[in-house]
Amino acid sequence: MAMELSSLRCQMAPLIVLFCVLLAGSVKALPALPGMDRVRWQVDRANRRGPSIGLVMSYVAEDTALQASGYFRPWPVQPFVDLYGRRFHIGSIRGVNVIYALTGQRRLNAAVTVQTLIDVFSVSGIVHYGTAGSSNDSMSFGDVSVPKLVAYTGAWTWKKYKSLKESSTELSFAQFNIPNGGDNLLGSLKYRNEELYSVGKPMEEVFWLPVDSAWFQIAEGLKVNLERCNDTFCLPKTPQVVHGLKGASADMFLDNAEYRNFLFREFGVSTIDEESAAVVMTTTSPGVPVIVFRGVSDLAGGEPTWSSTSLMNLASINALKVTVEFIATIGRQKSTPSVQSSNN
Repeated sequence: MAMELSSLRCQMAPLIVLFCVLLAGSVKALPALPGMDRVRWQVDRANRRGPSIGLVMSYVAEDTALQASGYFRPWPVQPFVDLYGRRFHIGSIRGVNVIYALTGQRRLNAAVTVQTLIDVFSVSGIVHYGTAGSSNDSMSFGDVSVPKLVAYTGAWTWKKYKSLKESSTELSFAQFNIPNGGDNLLGSLKYRNEELYSVGKPMEEVFWLPVDSAWFQIAEGLKVNLERCNDTFCLPKTPQVVHGLKGASADMFLDNAEYRNFLFREFGVSTIDEESAAVVMTTTSPGVPVIVFRGVSDLAGGEPTWSSTSLMNLASINALKVTVEFIATIGRQKSTPSVQSSNN
């Protein structure tokens, strides 16, 4: 009997080893920090549903719009995972697996959150939505921009006083003197490129970052009816979805009409925010699909006082409506497995 049991153990040993290898491989690498064992188990269970769309937003108002909409349905088995101080909500939108997180403001928070989604969870792409200031007078409050290109315009070389001009897009402070004319001791700013590290490619310096071309093409075909009114205000006309414009991001909240006009004049950007470039750059490095939806909530300086407060939630709702329709379309095209199939 003892020999038979010993023989059985020897036969099962390879199966046990194989099971352990498969189990370990199903959980993406997480550091050996206190309390991480339970998190690993939760992440593994979430990933067993199959690939999800990673959805990120930056402001609490944008998160609130999603929660109040009823579009997102938490996964009853495990509705969230708390990791690195953030809550990653597990669920679905229109039958498509979704994991969403509030990143917090500015590019470091956005990049860290997106990198965590890519590294830890099984995601097939990243969708970023939220509000933005408009630097393009042809865009109105409540409109939703789907930019094709975004840039980080907050990296500068601050040049010495009376330095020679090196680029056609330098910002010279003397141009904004009042009264006009004369020099300015602040000199000028030269905009810098970003260093992009991508899989299988040498580092390259880039200024413009494109969203995923296939996803952008899908977004161009969306038909969405946007909201014109909220509880406190009605816009004079129904907002629209605008495709193919440029967006700019920087680690600052822009509330200055002159600089707003400068960015539009020199770079042709139509929306201004703090996170989009970081989201796109973080996903571009590993080649993960990404797209951005930004609702116009203000004019980045010089607008009526009611715009930023009364219309921020309307801009969030409209950006969310386009986002939801996009995710649903992705699901219909079977780019991402449905929740029903992944739970079987």
